[in-house]
Amino acid sequence: MTFDHRSEHRDDGMLLIQANLDDMNPEYVPYVTELLLEKGANDVYWIPILMKKGRPGIMLNVLAEESQLSDLEEIIFRETTTLGLRYIHASCHRLGRSFEEVETRYGSFRVKVGYHRERRVQFAPEYRECEEAARTHQVPLKDIYEEIRRAYALRNEELE
Repeated sequence: MTFDHRSEHRDDGMLLIQANLDDMNPEYVPYVTELLLEKGANDVYWIPILMKKGRPGIMLNVLAEESQLSDLEEIIFRETTTLGLRYIHASCHRLGRSFEEVETRYGSFRVKVGYHRERRVQFAPEYRECEEAARTHQVPLKDIYEEIRRAYALRNEELE
């Protein structure tokens, strides 16, 4: 069977918004990241860079739909020290996705599942649920992840 990867979920019209910052307090990074994600950014990441005259800085990278640009610009200009932004047009190919529930001794958890060529190739627990369970049950976060991954793998092994 031949498979056309273009039939999987594909987003065109994406923008990579960038800003180099050498004068911003790095303590603002988590706050700005959350605001951007809440406003619809698909991804936000920061990279340490070396700027002119040897100054350390950070590069803000925001991947977003073009329709989100105005709202995201507002946050970046209001909450960071940048005086300008760069835009790079990008096309993204994403795996098909679904969410499944898995039961563990710590409760029920959502697992994000990724598909390529109609085959499951990735799965991962949802972080926030894992964090909450780790705090509630007072166990290491890594133990929650391992328990969910083990339960998911075992359940799917039985289904095949």
